Amino acid sequence: GAVSGSLRIAAADTVRRMPLRNRVTPLGELVADPARGLVYGNRGCLHDAAGRIRRQYSGRRWIACRLEFRGWLRRPLLQPGRFTELFFLDDATAHAAGHRACALCRRADYVRLGEIWGGLHPEQVGADAIDAQLHSERLVSRARRLHEVPLDDLPDGAFVLDGGAPWLVLGGSLLRWTPAGYDRRRPRPVRRQAQSITPPSLVAVLRAGWDPLVPLVHPSAGRHL
Repeated sequence: GAVSGSLRIAAADTVRRMPLRNRVTPLGELVADPARGLVYGNRGCLHDAAGRIRRQYSGRRWIACRLEFRGWLRRPLLQPGRFTELFFLDDATAHAAGHRACALCRRADYVRLGEIWGGLHPEQVGADAIDAQLHSERLVSRARRLHEVPLDDLPDGAFVLDGGAPWLVLGGSLLRWTPAGYDRRRPRPVRRQAQSITPPSLVAVLRAGWDPLVPLVHPSAGRHL
């Protein structure tokens, strides 16, 4: 299984004049924003010795973790040569970005993922196989890969790209994503094709009834329903 550096994250970066560029959008992009979010993760060491982001990923193991685990504390953030600490608004955002549940701090979620995965890809067993499949679904020639799908078929928690912005599918609504929460609602169109941001295999995980140890959807979504 995959090993995570998941732990209780110090708020050391909040005292800096500028927020770190380690907040992740549904498209997998890294942005600087003071909002931390509810899910933590990593995709390898992405920064240099000065803490500047130099690459979008290092390797295929992109994981999503709990903010707190076993009382572990990591400070300062972005240590030279160590993995880059990333933050997601919620688990739906992490899924859209192409991250899957950590095998250490989210063991129950990882086991559930493996059970669902076995039905989707019977020939693929273990973290390496899952990560390889997800890597092929989230990127093409190092650029973000989108998937054309019927919007009606997407489950709650999936993301679509519309008008250049990521929108969360939730019931009969689409909610616009921002680093700090969902700020706008509009009705979910029917009988229309959409560009799914969430990789197909993780869309299937959501469709199977995903109830994770971390928040699937940020509480701000409730203000717009």
